[in-house]
Amino acid sequence: MAESMIKRIIEALLFVSENPIAVKDLKQALDGLEEDQIREAVEQLRDDYVKQGRSFGIAELAGGYQIVTNPEFAPWINKLFKREETRLSTPALETLAIIAYRQPITRSEIEGIRGVNVDGVIKTLLDKDLIKIRGRKDAPGRPITYGTTDEFLKRFGLKGLEQLPKLREFDQRDLDFGKEEVIQLEIENTTANEKTAYESTPAPSGNETQDDHTDGKEVDENAPDRSSA
Repeated sequence: MAESMIKRIIEALLFVSENPIAVKDLKQALDGLEEDQIREAVEQLRDDYVKQGRSFGIAELAGGYQIVTNPEFAPWINKLFKREETRLSTPALETLAIIAYRQPITRSEIEGIRGVNVDGVIKTLLDKDLIKIRGRKDAPGRPITYGTTDEFLKRFGLKGLEQLPKLREFDQRDLDFGKEEVIQLEIENTTANEKTAYESTPAPSGNETQDDHTDGKEVDENAPDRSSA
């Protein structure tokens, strides 16, 4: 297959997809191609868009590739679709940062770090599909644990959790946000640069694997574990 045709096929696949497409899925569609060939073709497409001065590009998000509009065009896109900018509150950002860096983590562990009740914040983050239930901790009461989602990676423009900002100081026993403001600042900076495509893209289809499936609904952490019933 000609190189130009490979690029056109990948471009078409990315164009019609509502979510990032993993290399392995592109490989399945492009019979006979190796993953290195696919990555090279994607990089060539990226370069083509930059050289042509296009209003969109290819971002590597949540373990896959997706065509996204450049952030500078967000004001006009928001006018067309009548969308208002939504930002997370400071408590939500703090809680999300704790979950991102300490996952899987229980509600009581989060409250131990923040020093306040986080019931409302947890519900907000679940509703926004930024976190999900990961399972239950092997501890008395089998408390529910939380972790981040692919939507979290997409919103903050991350390929994977390994791209989270590195903290200068991180004490596993305690995290005082009065001193560790770097987490919130890093997240706010990333939010300012998030891709326009996030707001115009539907939420993931729910294919992620998790131990306790809840469809994003709030779960009573104190409810007994019936998994062994």
